[in-house]
Amino acid sequence: MDSHVTATKHPRPFDSILQPTPVPSINTNGHAFDPEHDARESNHPSHTSPASDASSSTRQIRRRNKPSLSCETCTVKKTKCDRTRPACFACVKRKSECHYSQLADLIEESHRALGVESPRKRAKSGTRTVPTFSTPNNESNGMELPDRKSSTGSSPMLLSNIPFSHGTGSNIFKSEHPFVNYWTAKGGLKEVIDVLPSKDQADILVAKYFEAVDPVYPMIHRETFHRDYDIFWAQKPTDVPKKDGDLVALIFVILAMGTQFVAMPSRDQKEQTAEFHVSASYQALRVFSYLARPSMRSIQTMILLIYFLMNDNHAADAFAFAGIVIRHAYALGLNREPSTFCPHTSPLEKQQRRKIWQAIYFQDTFLTILLALPPTATHTDVRIADLEPEMDNPFAPSASTDVSYISSMWYLARIVQSTLCTPRSLNLPICSSSSDRMRIVESFHRIYTSFPNPFRTFSEAYIYDLASRSKRLARQTLFLTSNYFHCLMLVYADQHAALECDVHGTLDAAHEAINSFFLLHTLFEDEARVWYHFSHRAFLEAQTIAEILKNESDRLGMDPIRMKGKNDILRMIGILQLSSDHDAQARTRVSVLSQYL
Repeated sequence: MDSHVTATKHPRPFDSILQPTPVPSINTNGHAFDPEHDARESNHPSHTSPASDASSSTRQIRRRNKPSLSCETCTVKKTKCDRTRPACFACVKRKSECHYSQLADLIEESHRALGVESPRKRAKSGTRTVPTFSTPNNESNGMELPDRKSSTGSSPMLLSNIPFSHGTGSNIFKSEHPFVNYWTAKGGLKEVIDVLPSKDQADILVAKYFEAVDPVYPMIHRETFHRDYDIFWAQKPTDVPKKDGDLVALIFVILAMGTQFVAMPSRDQKEQTAEFHVSASYQALRVFSYLARPSMRSIQTMILLIYFLMNDNHAADAFAFAGIVIRHAYALGLNREPSTFCPHTSPLEKQQRRKIWQAIYFQDTFLTILLALPPTATHTDVRIADLEPEMDNPFAPSASTDVSYISSMWYLARIVQSTLCTPRSLNLPICSSSSDRMRIVESFHRIYTSFPNPFRTFSEAYIYDLASRSKRLARQTLFLTSNYFHCLMLVYADQHAALECDVHGTLDAAHEAINSFFLLHTLFEDEARVWYHFSHRAFLEAQTIAEILKNESDRLGMDPIRMKGKNDILRMIGILQLSSDHDAQARTRVSVLSQYL
């Protein structure tokens, strides 16, 4: 067992608990400090002295005869135009017609043909443009934040877009590429195994994974994993065959996820350790030749890598990686019903194939909801009703509730994919009319009433009592509730020329959704800070509430739901302020929500 960590050529990041690994300092532009670069910047002609500034101010200012590339309406109103075709975001918000001059269209077409960025969208030297959520009077924190169309399809009530991958200001990664390369060309799998922490430390992280992550994404058969895990530690690094590279990758990504939730002396040490483990996981996949050799373990590893990327606010990287996962799942036939596709396999393997496909289906559905992009896990004949509890599994005493949770998530994802994903990805209305909205709402209510009792009896007192008896079941209830009411909020908030926003329905659904996040934060505060997509949904819900209270203040009057909404906004601001000292995005979100009060 100790042979795994001897004669290593790499520092083990867990040792940073005692001896922290130095991290390059970050300057105000978000780049690692480089003395030579800063010296070149200071000598750059653009850094002029006050004397030269004074002399240049006396020169005659000449206007450039440059054609306007903005739309005609923004040019007349002198407002910022993002030059999106067929209509810019400013005109969409104003509900005005958007027309471009013939010259502007000609220049735009020439830029596209040459692969050149629009002049206005080109980042300044030394900085990069970072897409982020579009909000009124959004603070840029020193970075240019381009406006984007609403991610909600037709409804202006939901203004926010999820930030795509941040090259700067990242929570975990210190470089632009999410998987930092520490590895040599010929190191092979042994080089990866050599950087494992001690088994005692690994056991702590594995236990944390099954405590915090496995309840909400129960796709790994715990008994089988522990058996393979113990056999792996009993071998010498040189004895581990290359074909087990997917097992090594799975172990390392579990260590990385566990590190995100475990308590460590400092935030930097946790980040460095988690980043190193996820890099090792990806290197093991590469050694395994994962692109050409999909396996159930490699797919499980990539599903967890995607959640790791999401937790680090690398949504674009996660979405791209999810495409590989789905194609591998199709290649292995995981989208097919096991009893017909592979009838001679063991009941355990059939069970695992259904669980993994459900994890992929759920991840794809709600990732596309978050990003307003088309779903891809759409072709399947898997019968989730054939899932059965593993009564003989000593590692899974809650197996029956796990099956109920998986089934509930499956049915919810199915209705969400059929009613929300496609119209949102095409920027189309979710509901064509008031009667269509009632039909969709009724279908959501039927799904909710079909949930087993633990998942539909929702109140604060019930959740506190449930957490005292089963923290696993409490986590599952909060995740399911948050997803359900967030999607219901999207249905109620949809509006266009032929349909008004259902104000009370939206506020009620948003309150139930954000309250599940508040309960998660109260019961599992450290975990709530890690689950990015959960906290991001809560911010969207708070912003939706704030936008409605602002636009519908006369209609709501002294309605109690108005005070409830204000309390939700204030509570969300309070939670965001807890991390605003080290999180620029949290500070921006506090500023955004505060503007509504």
